[in-house]
Amino acid sequence: MSIPSAVKSTPIAGRQQLVDYLAAGEKPFDAWRIGTEHEKFGFRTDDLRPPTFEGERGIKALLETLATRYGWDVSREGENPVALSRDGASITLEPAGQLELSGATLETIHQTCAEVNSHLKDVRSVADKLGLGFLGMGFQPKWRRDEMPWMPKGRYKIMREYMPKVGSLGLDMMTRTCTVQVNLDFSSEADMVKKFRTSLALQPIATALFADSPFTEGRPNGYLSYRSQIWTDTDKDRTGMLDFVFAGGFGYERYVDYILDVPMYFSFQDGRYIDLAGADFKRFMAGELASLPGTRATMKDWADHLTTAFPEVRLKQYLEMRGADGGPWNRLCALPAFWVGLLYDQQALDAAWDLVKDFSPVERHALRDGVPKHALKLPFRDGTVRDLAEQALKIAAHGLKRRARLNGNGADESIFLEPLIEIVQANQTPAERKLELFHGAWGGNVDPVFREFAY
Repeated sequence: MSIPSAVKSTPIAGRQQLVDYLAAGEKPFDAWRIGTEHEKFGFRTDDLRPPTFEGERGIKALLETLATRYGWDVSREGENPVALSRDGASITLEPAGQLELSGATLETIHQTCAEVNSHLKDVRSVADKLGLGFLGMGFQPKWRRDEMPWMPKGRYKIMREYMPKVGSLGLDMMTRTCTVQVNLDFSSEADMVKKFRTSLALQPIATALFADSPFTEGRPNGYLSYRSQIWTDTDKDRTGMLDFVFAGGFGYERYVDYILDVPMYFSFQDGRYIDLAGADFKRFMAGELASLPGTRATMKDWADHLTTAFPEVRLKQYLEMRGADGGPWNRLCALPAFWVGLLYDQQALDAAWDLVKDFSPVERHALRDGVPKHALKLPFRDGTVRDLAEQALKIAAHGLKRRARLNGNGADESIFLEPLIEIVQANQTPAERKLELFHGAWGGNVDPVFREFAY
């Protein structure tokens, strides 16, 4: 739901208004949509270094050319282009120049996959002439943190200064990670709760299936999804598995209470970001912040504040699945297929909940903490995560077949699960495949990943 301009600037009257904002995301079944987002690393094809913002081969030139050639509207901070928008989609700039497509809300995975493919084709048509390439992985495989550029966005300057105060890996999260996520709808508070609980419990299975970040600074790092591990020491106030989601009485109000306790980053006032890092949003609502004396938070501030929590599943006016490493185009289509199959068919949702509903808090955390290193081979009960993944994929496939959204060739959306089924059958994650290449054909050199796995 977009916020009307008058509401954006009106001070928040009370907590119920925040609850109502989340509830306003409820949609009838026939209005449910799919929003897919993915990030990717840029690199210069001659020396593999990440492109800076400025310069003839910089991210600025890429954005300006994309806008001109393909009809995107440009959003700027000062003179700098920082985002493009068109037809409900946007291209945004991540802290170290990672390029993100936030796709339009679409009806089928066929449509979202076509959108991804069109976007990658357009980006490549511009990037090739600039001597740039793009790579889909979960963690930057070659360059050190201090070798990554910073993009000129006010929000990122605030986060850059705050992150080292609350964790040791927050700057790595900002500059050296990429993800793919899908945003999905709910019809009621009860539907939201069931989807939240089910997807949160299953998020480690997605992390395992998509694990693709085994290298740091050119060497194996001991993890299969180092991107996932990064989040364990980024900022404990705004990350994690949210045990309260599984407690009795969970709903919009409890999530609001959680977000109100998340320390602030900023407020966007008069076209600029005001540094409020560590401030209390409740005091902001009361007009009691020393740095903004007498200024009270608005609903625009609330919408912004919701984006500054980073749990494994995030609630806004939809649910965001946040557990997967970035990857190649076919896995960018596979992630929405996995979650739509599990959550958008009632029979599948019931079966998925049955799969996880008796997980204890200790087991949920053991899955979350173990899959970054072990992925599918992590022991769980009498089997491994691979067994859970196999069951989840079967449920998702049946859910997609029942949805029966067909392409022009008569195929349903379950075709997009094929890359994940192959991973489970081989019991080998994308990370393990790259490690095999590193120790074999690549001769201990990570550089070939930029050639062999670029878009």
